[in-house]
Amino acid sequence: MTEKMTEKDNGGMLHMKGISASPGVAIGRVFVLDRRNRRIFKTYIAEHEVESEVQRLRTAVQKAGEQIQAMLRSMPDELREHIAILETHQLMLKDSMILDKSIDMIQRKMVNAEWALDHSLNHVRRLFGHIQDTYIRERIHDVEDVVARIQDILSGTQGIPMEQHTNPVVVVAHDLSPADTIQLNRKNVLAFVTEMGSRTSHTAIIARSLGIPAVVAVAGVTKYVFTGEDIVVDGITGDIFIRPDEDIIAHYTDKQACYIQHRQAMLLQSHLPAVTADGFSVSVQANIELADELDVAIASGAEGVGLLRTEFLYVGRNDLPSEDELFQAYFECVKRMSPKPVTIRTLDVGGDKFLSSLPVSPQTNPALGLRAIRLCLKEIDLFFTQLRAIYRVSAFGKLRILFPLISGCSEIQQIKVHLNSVKEQLRAEGIPFDEDVKLGVMIEVPTAVMMADLLAKEVDFFSIGTNDLIQYSMAIDRVNEHVAHLYDPLHPGILRMIHRSAEAGRLQGIQVGMCGEMAGEPAYTPIMVGMGLDEISMNADSIPKVKHIIRRCNAGLCRELVNRLLTACTSQEAREILEDFLGRYLPDERQLTHPYLCDAARH
Repeated sequence: MTEKMTEKDNGGMLHMKGISASPGVAIGRVFVLDRRNRRIFKTYIAEHEVESEVQRLRTAVQKAGEQIQAMLRSMPDELREHIAILETHQLMLKDSMILDKSIDMIQRKMVNAEWALDHSLNHVRRLFGHIQDTYIRERIHDVEDVVARIQDILSGTQGIPMEQHTNPVVVVAHDLSPADTIQLNRKNVLAFVTEMGSRTSHTAIIARSLGIPAVVAVAGVTKYVFTGEDIVVDGITGDIFIRPDEDIIAHYTDKQACYIQHRQAMLLQSHLPAVTADGFSVSVQANIELADELDVAIASGAEGVGLLRTEFLYVGRNDLPSEDELFQAYFECVKRMSPKPVTIRTLDVGGDKFLSSLPVSPQTNPALGLRAIRLCLKEIDLFFTQLRAIYRVSAFGKLRILFPLISGCSEIQQIKVHLNSVKEQLRAEGIPFDEDVKLGVMIEVPTAVMMADLLAKEVDFFSIGTNDLIQYSMAIDRVNEHVAHLYDPLHPGILRMIHRSAEAGRLQGIQVGMCGEMAGEPAYTPIMVGMGLDEISMNADSIPKVKHIIRRCNAGLCRELVNRLLTACTSQEAREILEDFLGRYLPDERQLTHPYLCDAARH
């Protein structure tokens, strides 16, 4: 992240840059929260103290559960949709990855509970650090929140004093847990700024649900700001201004009014179909993980669920979910979204570190190892449990199955053998299901792009996963700070891959969609239209903006844009072509879309 200092009178105005986590503009006074003062010391205990130390830990875990239960009972109505986050925290309190490992450490090493708990947390951090999926990897923050709650009880502290502020403030903190965010008094919190976090963290998701502007990943911000100082937060671009001058305040007062007006207009139109001015229709759907995200998706105008992630049902536990557990989770989504479609993606994690009940050997590089469909095809019982639950749910609504990390036709052929076996089982047991469930594959590895014409003959739809497609095609680790700046959706090679996949699907007469982060960025929406995608799926908060852009587009002009982009030699050239298009044909939307272009160029 960047920071600039403009020399003014004492202290001067400071401009810092972070990641936009929740859109909006806020102008107010700072309230600093800092929970980093806790230090964990290692203390050895006598043998006769071991059992009492274990009991002290168990008691703290029990009290933490009681605190979470109290929060659940008092949760405001506008946050009831996020109840599953705290329910997940309750489950984590019982998980052996934390509790059993800590108890084992106390008993074997004869150390204090605080240090044992901290040691277990570091172990889990290392495991989550290997997960490639950003959304799943960042669930470690939920684990950290649960552990911090237990540590507070063990040390006799009360955590962050969230009720200290009685006047409207902008909360600035090193980090805010989901529980912290849920406890924010919406009437008195104008925005929040943190040094940690990303757009996919639960904290960011809650902030968007509350309509609180938020900027995260602002490096070192707590060192430069004090409670009571003035601050401007631009949740659209990720800019913040500490001790802003009169010109900055005037500018952002106007921008705040314009944003509110623009956002209200988009929300009022969010349930209109996403059809371009010349009649090209795109189905705009939601990416979700938990059923409690459905209310926001529906309110935002989602025309279905284009990607239902299933990984959270597996990660962070030592046993595997049963068929009935999966059925209930899928059924809830299908029932609430009916009659709109739901696309369920089969398990997309590796088995080496995250499904500890499976006998899988450690892998040096899990991202390129036994994961996703490869894991499912090896662990047939794991795969059958998923497929049986999905087909059982198909009797109650419109759903499709999406298979991740497909590299060629042989995997689809193996999948179909197992699908037939599952259907034969269900028929024999008299369990109803839809005989015509649509099957799709994610296009996210280069071989799938090169084989797209043949894959299109085997399935009913494609879903282009740009996150992994960019990573695998450009040999980039998205979490490696040394090469992350090379991750660019506007790389001409990536644009050509998307175009090739879309053309292959269109020639075979199957639907082609996109479910990667690129689909939810308004600046790229004209490209999606020009590529002729049938559907695009994204985080729910992006849906009103993207549908609004689609209605402002002309599909013919967007196709001309894509033809120009396919001639680009560099990412910068592609970016200039897109900026020129936006300036010519969507000038009123430039403020909405331009930050994404800036972010791509900067990172």
